[in-house]
Amino acid sequence: MDLSYTPEEEEFRARLRAWLATALPGLPARPSPNDWPARRAYDLGWQRMLYDAGYAGVHWDSPPVLRLIFLEETERAGAPYVGANFVGLLHAGPTIAAEGTAEQRARWLPPILRGEQVWCQGFSEPDAGSDLASLRTRARRDGDCYVVTGSKIWTSHAEVADWCELLVRTDPGAPRHRGISWLAMPMDAEGVTVRPLRTLAGSAEFAEVFLDEVRVPVAHRVGEENDGWRVTQVTLSFERGTAFAGEVVACRRVLASLARAARENGRWDDPVLRRALVRLEAEFRALWRLVQWNVSEAEASGGVPGAGGSVFKLRYSHARQELYDTAADVLGAGALDLDRPWAAERLSALSYTIAAGTSQIQRSIVAERILGLPRGR
Repeated sequence: MDLSYTPEEEEFRARLRAWLATALPGLPARPSPNDWPARRAYDLGWQRMLYDAGYAGVHWDSPPVLRLIFLEETERAGAPYVGANFVGLLHAGPTIAAEGTAEQRARWLPPILRGEQVWCQGFSEPDAGSDLASLRTRARRDGDCYVVTGSKIWTSHAEVADWCELLVRTDPGAPRHRGISWLAMPMDAEGVTVRPLRTLAGSAEFAEVFLDEVRVPVAHRVGEENDGWRVTQVTLSFERGTAFAGEVVACRRVLASLARAARENGRWDDPVLRRALVRLEAEFRALWRLVQWNVSEAEASGGVPGAGGSVFKLRYSHARQELYDTAADVLGAGALDLDRPWAAERLSALSYTIAAGTSQIQRSIVAERILGLPRGR
């Protein structure tokens, strides 16, 4: 497989790089990481700039390779990441683009691309995390609406979201993978209560969401009723296959900064640390090649990443933890100071072997869907 870039792709890179050089100096100061209303405004403002410049649609309307180039160049230039737009741009939006009706695509995709709406993810529940198919949030059909009752946890950006990609059980009598539906729920609907959750690093990008007889129009269902598990696999394939691609570039930038810091504070003289840094450089180079391979495979199969995303997610989660453990070795006692570079990120990295499906889940997917091993009992 040829993973090199074509002249047309390199032309896109040069054009984007030139635009970033003129656009980034005019950005306002970034808000506090823990001020999510301010971060929402900042992230939506950046998305609007991308839209006006013609780059917002790269997430869905361009070949996947152009998206990789976009992620490479924006990260290398120090541009804002998607932030509060994460779920809309990288999860819900691609799912609606792949599975939604023409009316649904026309309703929800343009506001996401224009930086007008934020989405959150309502998948996990207190008793349905890694075993997501055991979810119990109920959706009872009542005319042209579903009446939804239940609760969600670890709901990304719920406190600043306009919409929620919501998994509900529409047929409690069906086998658990077959009675689920994927809904788009307005967060200002009556009966929705949001309670932010504070993480180990002190941030509050997650929340509990309680749903008390919330009415969601049937027209907001993406896919057929009780076919939500299949639609969810589309969402998760984007989450595991391409949503973390920009973070690989970010990790390589952090790695270069760590090497410079080690030279400045004398830690570079430790041969064990040097070997760790070099091995991580090789690791992230390989992960970037895996991203390119996954994107090429997705392009060949209609744009939806496959099970190879689980291979990437599994290895990336552990590599990220190893990166920030190495950062702690470079910082020494400073690794305990959350105001120091990389200290808070180290705490955040602990969640990566859980988020978007635990490493155990990813191993099962690799074993069953790629290696063809029998399902465990």
